[in-house]
Amino acid sequence: MSSFTRIRDAQTIIGMLERGELNAELSREITALAAYLKASTEGRKKAKAKGSLTLKLDFLVEDGTMIISPDITVKKPKAPRADSIFWVLDDGALSTQHPLQDDMFAGPREARRPESMPS
Repeated sequence: MSSFTRIRDAQTIIGMLERGELNAELSREITALAAYLKASTEGRKKAKAKGSLTLKLDFLVEDGTMIISPDITVKKPKAPRADSIFWVLDDGALSTQHPLQDDMFAGPREARRPESMPS
């Protein structure tokens, strides 16, 4: 029987990839994704946020040597954005004021005399 150390556990193999740096990066990415998803749902009722993290391992056997090349891909949802409402004027410009309503807060303006009142 040979005295070689046999590695048969996936957790051990992943922990050894890139001298432990892959495991550390994977842990950081999981934590960052979880925090991002939580933050993107705060303050919104029944909000859901979905992301994914993929660990890909490519294997190549060459001359009795196993080469494992890892890759981490993280997908985050787009951040929610708020709608803004404008009115389109006749010339195509946008306005925050409804074109058929007078602005009561624009400052003093000249009062109109009713036509039935004498000048």
